[in-house]
Amino acid sequence: MDFWATVTVLFRRWYVTAPAFLLTIAATFGVYATAPKTFVSTSAIVLTLPVTGGSLPSDPKFPNPSTNPLVTFDQGLNMTSAILIQALNTPRAAAEVGVPPGGDVTLRVTSGGTNPELMPATPFIVVTCEAPAAEQAHSIVVKVTALAAKELRARQQQVKAPPATYVSATVVVPPTEPDEKKGSRLRSAVVAGALAAFVSLFAAFAADSFARHRRARRRDGAASAPLKTAAANGARSLAGHEG
Repeated sequence: MDFWATVTVLFRRWYVTAPAFLLTIAATFGVYATAPKTFVSTSAIVLTLPVTGGSLPSDPKFPNPSTNPLVTFDQGLNMTSAILIQALNTPRAAAEVGVPPGGDVTLRVTSGGTNPELMPATPFIVVTCEAPAAEQAHSIVVKVTALAAKELRARQQQVKAPPATYVSATVVVPPTEPDEKKGSRLRSAVVAGALAAFVSLFAAFAADSFARHRRARRRDGAASAPLKTAAANGARSLAGHEG
């Protein structure tokens, strides 16, 4: 069936199409309104070396030269950030910051890339939390950001690094205000609308098919009525002659 034939059926069966169209709109808005909301908050951390570098001089008379930590990124910081990211992605860390197990809260700690399986290649740590409540998403990001500095210090104490060489976790992007993630709700509404539109189209064609079938039965009945009448009259005549 071509496009114009379909349009003709829709207009001819307006008493089915119009309520179905209104139902489609109501279903779409209903799904969008009732779909669970998701809020996103993020923060970013960069690891930096102290101004005197990552080692102490063997001779106090010749100290290490002072450098700007923002322009001197040692490649070892990449491995440090990888270790820290792995530590922050553990279930223990998630429980410590208040992420419910098996819930609808998603916490991601990455180097900023889209593939968390790849080894981080920068000293950046990006924290992202998606939660059904704005306050919950922001609170978890704040806690993870603070936990990153705590874990970094604990790891350096564990390997007995000199305090003067400790790597610092500098917050370059503080935890952002939660922003509603509307993509999932829009997708749900689009799917619901498409399904309702399909049901509306099916109802219109079903009504048209039923009406055409009913008209065909009436025509057949009207065409066979004279034959039935003639047969009945013939039977009565034959019965009269025999009588």
